[in-house]
Amino acid sequence: MGGILALVVLLILIVIVLFSCIKIVPQAHAYVVERLGAYQQTWSVGLHLKVPFIDKVAKRVVLKEQVVDFAPQPVITKDNVTMRIDTVVFFQITDPKLFAYGVENPIMAIENLTATTLRNIIGEMELDQTLTSREVINTKMRASLDIATDPWGIKVNRVELKNIIPPAAIQDAMEKQMKAERERREAILRAEGEKKSTVLVAEGQKESAILEAEAEKQSAILRAEAQKEKMIREAEGEAEAILKVQKATADGIRMIREAGADEAVLKIKSLEAFEKAADGQATKIIIPSEIQGLAGLAASAKEIFK
Repeated sequence: MGGILALVVLLILIVIVLFSCIKIVPQAHAYVVERLGAYQQTWSVGLHLKVPFIDKVAKRVVLKEQVVDFAPQPVITKDNVTMRIDTVVFFQITDPKLFAYGVENPIMAIENLTATTLRNIIGEMELDQTLTSREVINTKMRASLDIATDPWGIKVNRVELKNIIPPAAIQDAMEKQMKAERERREAILRAEGEKKSTVLVAEGQKESAILEAEAEKQSAILRAEAQKEKMIREAEGEAEAILKVQKATADGIRMIREAGADEAVLKIKSLEAFEKAADGQATKIIIPSEIQGLAGLAASAKEIFK
């Protein structure tokens, strides 16, 4: 009975050992396997079997991109300003074997390498340049870290400066400078607004003056045309009156001739017309010689018949 129990226990132990030798590597992972303390192979995704008591999984490696946020590091700029900068590093393990045997503590190594690289880059730049050249600093750090971490099986994809913290005195000076700059921009904008307003008012006055002059011009043209029309109508009226008078005179002469009047009667009629003309304001009247002779004859006849 005791032998059977021992056999069952042995079988259970064998099953446990066999199950412990079966390893499943999940997606985006890799296992570094050692045999008797020496590197044997790297297992990728899938089902794997190891030799019991001889092989062991030395390191489980994550192949996904990882992010580490390092604490702020003190750095000194070229113009001797001490500031604190914290960085964020995005990296990915490309060679599990190198990552397992290349460096004792890869994350600590990356942190120290990041700090020294950052000090070297910032030491060549002044404060203002540091504050405005984040992209340049990121690019230089990524290139330096990527080269330095190649022997560790690590690829640095991106480096970002998370915060740049200058000293309190520098921050106060920067805030005052920004306040002065905002006030200057506000004054410029206000001056430009007043200038544009003045220009618009002047242009409006100019347009108003032009419109008034144009209206006055049109009014003068209309008045001149009305005066011209009036003069034309008056001239036409006078001409028509003259024509009517001449027509009436011609009709009177024609009627006299048709009645059989002789030349003496015509001359007497002409004399009567000049008599009417003499009733006006004229101071001098020229009378034809024929009418003058007839007038003398009439005067002699008047003396005879007294």
